[in-house]
Amino acid sequence: MGRLKYDGTAEPITIDDATLAHLKIVIGTKLRRQESFMLTWRPIDGGQDARLTIWIHPAIPLQFGFDRPEFPQIDPARISAIMGSLNASGELHLDLLQDHLEQEAPIVRPNAENALA
Repeated sequence: MGRLKYDGTAEPITIDDATLAHLKIVIGTKLRRQESFMLTWRPIDGGQDARLTIWIHPAIPLQFGFDRPEFPQIDPARISAIMGSLNASGELHLDLLQDHLEQEAPIVRPNAENALA
């Protein structure tokens, strides 16, 4: 799981590396064009906020941290879909992006019962 750090004061947003790589392209494109937008997600830490929204602006520091050194494979259709949704609503919903990814390709986590010996 990668991390999106925004403004240097809040806790980072945890996002899987593949989704984060696609977001990096979309967010970078929007900020390069000087286009601000809202970003919404459900925190996984169980804090008091059930949903958070921040305003993404070119003047606010932003850092993308990946767990794996390899570049994830980029799907141009996914970039177009994310950008289209963002442009239509002015808001990017991280939960919808990650839910959609899990529906397409479920994540299988090995455990002691199904690990190969």
